Amino acid sequence: MSRLKDTIAYIANGVIRQRDLLDRLDAIGDGDHGTNMARGFNAMLEAFEESDDLETPAQIFKLVGNTFSETIGGASGPLYATAFLAAAKACSDDTKFNVTGVEKVLGAAVKAIKRRGRSDVGEKTMLDVLVPVYETFLPENAGDKTLYRCVEAAVKRGKEGLDYTKTIAAKKGRAVYIGERSIGHEDPGAMSSLIMVRELFNFLKI
Repeated sequence: MSRLKDTIAYIANGVIRQRDLLDRLDAIGDGDHGTNMARGFNAMLEAFEESDDLETPAQIFKLVGNTFSETIGGASGPLYATAFLAAAKACSDDTKFNVTGVEKVLGAAVKAIKRRGRSDVGEKTMLDVLVPVYETFLPENAGDKTLYRCVEAAVKRGKEGLDYTKTIAAKKGRAVYIGERSIGHEDPGAMSSLIMVRELFNFLKI
């Protein structure tokens, strides 16, 4: 299962590199989304190096979720932690890093975020990216596409979701306090979600 571990590590480094961008986007909130995400992913990379018990997808996702829970604050941190822990619970012994596996774990993650955040699409959150990304992996949309082609389509759908967040007012998080003034700004959580999907695509291109 080293390929999944390597994939998540690659994604982590991509998010860390975008720390300043995410902090700037979070100026309508606390201004620390990128810093928080970088802290969490750096801690996760250290945990990867120290752990000898990462043989299954469930173990990998659980480590990520627990590390995020312990190290990332803000509004998005607990949501991402919840997502990875839900993904871990959704894994079975035969879960593979393929289209079906991604659909399974991402579906569980999205459901958990909706429940924990009491939110849904259209409220200027990470769900505006993650839901359309997840939908690209559903059988009726994925068809016979390879994982690479599904992720390629997911990047496009995710970018459309991110752009959509610029057109609506925030209904969740600190940005809700500035109301209509949040229109015109991309949601930082949506951006960090899109970065993860983009980095997955970049990893698959290697």
